[in-house]
Amino acid sequence: MTEFVKLEVDGGVGTIRLDRPPMNAISRQVQEELITVSAEAAQRADVRAVVVYGGEKVFAAGADVKEMAGMTYADMSTVARRLSAGFGAISTIPKPAVAAITGYALGGGLEVALGCDRRVCGDNAKLGQPEILLGIIPGGGGTQRLTRLIGAPKAKDLIFTGRMVKADEALAIGLVDEVVPADEVYATARRWAEQFVNGPAVALAAAKKAIDGGLDVDLRTGLDLEAELFAALFATEDRQVGMDSFVENGPGKAQFTGR
Repeated sequence: MTEFVKLEVDGGVGTIRLDRPPMNAISRQVQEELITVSAEAAQRADVRAVVVYGGEKVFAAGADVKEMAGMTYADMSTVARRLSAGFGAISTIPKPAVAAITGYALGGGLEVALGCDRRVCGDNAKLGQPEILLGIIPGGGGTQRLTRLIGAPKAKDLIFTGRMVKADEALAIGLVDEVVPADEVYATARRWAEQFVNGPAVALAAAKKAIDGGLDVDLRTGLDLEAELFAALFATEDRQVGMDSFVENGPGKAQFTGR
């Protein structure tokens, strides 16, 4: 059982809920629970898409600085990779995942959101990587995922200055994908996730693997990865269902099984 991170499943959508009041600070325990809950969401057949949500007031205001303040280089060097795995755990779920961001998503909180495939934020949101103000850099994927998402110049601006951006600027620079009133964040994110509940789960996982894997390699290697995943889908039940339905009824009418 986990204390601060819960997986709630309803109608094929799994909500990963961060619940460590008052600001959802991401302690070592929360990092480990993110790993545990993400693995559960990945394995459960009744979870077809994921929403990551911190509640109505805040997504997550960052790592637990009090916990880290007394750590030495020797201490951190033994746990840094595990720390990174915790903040990036959502990215390992082979299903569509969306962050529903209200209030602050800072430091490690933003890094958790960066592990999602899409980010919906409220008009009250403030996002940033303020680690430089503590004399450190993002250590949970921020320097890598943020740069891949918005490009090096914009990522360097946010990381070098440690400044926060409001929702409108976050949308303009591509840090988030949609801005809605704060009280509509979860419902909006859930609607996005729901469209995949009856989709071809294996093909969706393959698409995510091809896109994410291709970002880390040269074009030729990425094309090879795509070709392998494409061919493998011809062994799935959904490929047969989808093509038979297209031939018989036209596009968009297949009743996929998720196998």
